[in-house]
Amino acid sequence: MTRLLVSLALLFGSALPAHAEGPMLVELFASKNCRACPAAYKTLQQVEAERGDGVMVLTWAVDYWDYLGGKEKMALPESKERQRAYVERFSLRGPYTPQSVYNGLEQAAGNKPTKVGAAMMKAEMAEPANVRLQSTGKKVVLTGQPDGLADIWWVAYLDADDNKTRMPNPVTSVRQIGPWLGGKAEIDLPACASGCALIVQEAGMGRVLATMRAN
Repeated sequence: MTRLLVSLALLFGSALPAHAEGPMLVELFASKNCRACPAAYKTLQQVEAERGDGVMVLTWAVDYWDYLGGKEKMALPESKERQRAYVERFSLRGPYTPQSVYNGLEQAAGNKPTKVGAAMMKAEMAEPANVRLQSTGKKVVLTGQPDGLADIWWVAYLDADDNKTRMPNPVTSVRQIGPWLGGKAEIDLPACASGCALIVQEAGMGRVLATMRAN
C-alpha cells in the first residue's frame, strides 16, 4: 500500500457519518493548466474509493489559468461564480486551484491528503440540517425547515465511462431549480444524460443541507 493510500485510510476510515442528508458534497475547483491538480484528482478519487456512497465528488473546471497553456474546455462561467462565493464565505484572498470544499462548511487544498481529511472531519461534525430529499418515481420530495433562504441546484456531470478527462466527475451544466424557504416541495427531475445530482444549499453558497444522486 502506498503512502497516499495509508494516509487516506487513516484519515477517512474512522470518520463520523455525515450529518447533512445524503452523501457529503466534495467540490473541487481545478484546471488542466494547474500543476498541482493531478495530485488532487488522485486524492479525491481515493476518497471516493474509501467512502463510496458516503461522498459525492464534483469537479468545477475554471478557465482563469488559460493564459498558462491551452484552453480549459470543461470550464463553465458558473464554476467561477461558485468559487467567488466561496472565496467570500471563507474570507480568502482570492480563488485558487486545486481548492476543495466540503458541504459548503470547510475548504482545503485538494492535493493535500492531511488537510482534506481534517476538513472532512470538521464538516461532518456539523449539527443535523433537518432537511430531507426523498425519491418518489420521477419526482423528488423535499421537506424540512432551513434557517433561511435555500437554493435547489440541478448539476449534470460526466460519470464513469462518459468521463474521458482526468477530473473526478467534471460538471457539464448547472441550473437553479428554484429558491426554497422550507416546508414541502415536489421537484420534477429533468432528463439526465450521464451523472446528475440535486443539491439543496443555503443561499449564497452556504452550508449544504441535502444532496441526492439523480442518475
